[in-house]
Amino acid sequence: MIAELNRLIDVIDDDLSQDIDIAALARESGVTEYHLRRMFSSLVGMPLSEYIRRRRMTVAAAAVVAGDPLLDIAVRFGYGSTEAFGRAFRAVHGSSPAEVRVTGGPLRTQPKLRLRLTVEGNTTMDTRIAERPAFRLVGHATRVPLIHEGINPHIQQFVAALPASEHARLKGLSSTEPSGLLQVSDGVDPDYREGTELTYLHGVATDAAASVPADLDVIEVEAGEWAVFRTSGPYPAALQEAYAASASDWFPSNPWQLRPGPSIVAVLDRADDFSTATTELWMPIARR
Repeated sequence: MIAELNRLIDVIDDDLSQDIDIAALARESGVTEYHLRRMFSSLVGMPLSEYIRRRRMTVAAAAVVAGDPLLDIAVRFGYGSTEAFGRAFRAVHGSSPAEVRVTGGPLRTQPKLRLRLTVEGNTTMDTRIAERPAFRLVGHATRVPLIHEGINPHIQQFVAALPASEHARLKGLSSTEPSGLLQVSDGVDPDYREGTELTYLHGVATDAAASVPADLDVIEVEAGEWAVFRTSGPYPAALQEAYAASASDWFPSNPWQLRPGPSIVAVLDRADDFSTATTELWMPIARR
């Protein structure tokens, strides 16, 4: 995976003036575009689209300082007007092209990345592969912003507003793995950009043919394989560390890639105040 990402970085830098066909590069590398984007954002700490924008504006800044016509620069880097180029330039550098020409800066440089895999061998991941037929995720859904670290207050408020009787009703509908009450994230931005919206569902898994009460939301899940990561420790820190470790440790070392689909968290055990928990993180995968 590291080799594929470094190849992608090289292709981006070879011609920053054109839109990069990420889907084609992913196919050539034998992975999905979804997997490539998720691995990049998880390992680098920024979305792929943001890295391309920063690199483009880093190289464009040299042309601005050199005095090249702004329209020529805008066209060279794929912008249809000097206004659009100026907005992108200011978003990265904090100054307009005109201001930079007068003052020479400040400029915020994005160096070209080079990824390396450091194997420390001090993290054991309790992982299993589960093959599941099609099933349904049934419960109460809402739209929430993606938050990378800490408790998501939007989810917390949504779940807290559900009466205790509703939790009990949902538990009674659970009829297949993952079992018990589930935390489901669906429609997550492929670049995993913080603040983008996703669908959060608080519910359970049922057989594909099971009848569903009319007042509940449903996410249909295709048959396929899943990587199941078991974690124990402070909540939600241990769970969020498992997300990060799957990208930095597990996927680069195993012949699997992410496929589109919901990620699911099953809480197996927890402290009364939810300060610690044992969870299973289910991620949809396909063999590379």
